[in-house]
Amino acid sequence: MAEDKNGPTTHFGYQEVAEDQKAGLVHGVFTNVASKYDIMNDVMSVGIHRVWKDAMMDWLAPRDGQRLLDVAGGTGDVAFRFLKRAPGASATVLDMTESMLIEGQKRAEAAQMAEKLEWIVGDAMALPFPDNTFDRYTISFGIRNVTRIPQALAEAFRVLRPGGRLMVLEFSQLPNDGLQKLYDLYSFNVIPRMGQLIAGDRDSYQYLVESIRRFPDQETFAAMIRSAGFEQVSYRNLSMGIAALHSGWKI
Repeated sequence: MAEDKNGPTTHFGYQEVAEDQKAGLVHGVFTNVASKYDIMNDVMSVGIHRVWKDAMMDWLAPRDGQRLLDVAGGTGDVAFRFLKRAPGASATVLDMTESMLIEGQKRAEAAQMAEKLEWIVGDAMALPFPDNTFDRYTISFGIRNVTRIPQALAEAFRVLRPGGRLMVLEFSQLPNDGLQKLYDLYSFNVIPRMGQLIAGDRDSYQYLVESIRRFPDQETFAAMIRSAGFEQVSYRNLSMGIAALHSGWKI
């Protein structure tokens, strides 16, 4: 975060914007892509995002009776996976973009799991829940879009019960410079074009690619999680570091 004469600024992709403008700009991106979001995820990652989310569930190990909060939960992908593995659990999907939640509620799984699911429009930096409410907090490909990441992590810590667990799935950095350059070539040249072809929206996907490159590397982000109060913080690279899973516990 920087500051100019008009107040604090932050990044929106490679642009520097006023901090109080970022949430609205991000909201605009996801409103624009909501109806094609799931299709684009499959195309962009060649379906690998499904493998990553399954790896997240393997490490999270859902159990009946647990209460999940899935922040930036969008169309419900993670919540559905959680409830399939723990049919006796419950899940709250929170997202700042109502149109994403509406798309999620149209999916067949939403009707099948309706009594265990809650859909809420809300902000990761100001969660509308009391302290010590949830057993598990997940956020997948969402934390890099938050204006103040430390504030979102502090809110995650607040709403988790003692013994609760945070898990973050996010695009990350490849440890090899050559591989990173190849991945960047694909990201910057192919993904915005796919966005134009499939979703009719190049600019939103240009932002999403830029936001990935602006996100901290694995060790830096792990330190941010520790600073929020979490313990036993660790991470696992997925697909050599294209994405990473970070885990932390509220002890």
